[in-house]
Amino acid sequence: MRILRDYQYALPEDRGASAAIGNFDGVHLGHQHVIDRARSGEAPLGILTFEPHPRQFFASDAPPFRLMNAEARAHRLEKLGVEILYELPFNAALSSLSAAEFARDVLKDGLGLRRVIVGADFCFGKGRGGTTEMLKEFGRDMGFEVDIVPIKHGNHGAISSTNIRTALSEGRPRDAASMLGHWHRIEGPVVHGEKRGRELGYPTANMNLSDLHLPKLGVYAVLVDVLDGPHAGAYHGVASLGVRPMFGGEVPNLETFLFDFSGDLYGCDLSIGLVDYLRPEMKFDGLDALITQMDADSVKSRDILDGLS
Repeated sequence: MRILRDYQYALPEDRGASAAIGNFDGVHLGHQHVIDRARSGEAPLGILTFEPHPRQFFASDAPPFRLMNAEARAHRLEKLGVEILYELPFNAALSSLSAAEFARDVLKDGLGLRRVIVGADFCFGKGRGGTTEMLKEFGRDMGFEVDIVPIKHGNHGAISSTNIRTALSEGRPRDAASMLGHWHRIEGPVVHGEKRGRELGYPTANMNLSDLHLPKLGVYAVLVDVLDGPHAGAYHGVASLGVRPMFGGEVPNLETFLFDFSGDLYGCDLSIGLVDYLRPEMKFDGLDALITQMDADSVKSRDILDGLS
């Protein structure tokens, strides 16, 4: 998959795509429905998205809300067969373009798109002033096809990033997965922690959660993909997502214990899939009680994950 980050420098091979447009936070089933409509036997499959998310640009002080970072989004899109990812910087210049300027400067002249596919709730241009009907009109005038895809619904109503965030906040990762079409995953590098898990017989891979929506704090059964390094592969595990109340922590992070694993993962990129919420964070009377509970969490997680295959 090629990634282009400036529409003004598109090469000939970057032009002529059939591209779905949106933020694609989570790359859920609704997004996948739009992407499937963009598939064409004649044109490369493209995605036009933005980084940072426009909501981050306009409300930089708001609490983190993203389901995935840019790297995780790119990984997921590549798995879906996307050939060209137009990941445009969302900045003052781009946000100031009117709907007509965005259609002309970005879609037509910059990227030379053959087809444009968007969801029915798509808005674009300065102040979100552009509508899907306006996009169709611009397409007719500027020579690109436009396809508008209805909102997809599932067992929990409209499939949306907002409803997925709600499910995760309530400790319902399987409901989130039913809307995502895949397990909700947290991706990033393993960082150094305080190494308490090693002292307790549970060495963990620690990951930061900055700029991401926080699922319900607690302990989860998880699927682990080590994405690079000598230990690359798929594993089962149990993870604690939270602030470590036993030790007076304040900043949430993700600590994952990989079953039947021995090795150094520092600096490696991991993808942690949340499968089931086991219990909330707890403060125990002592380390022995904590270890007993961790043993029980591990047994429960193994049973759940073994049942997936």
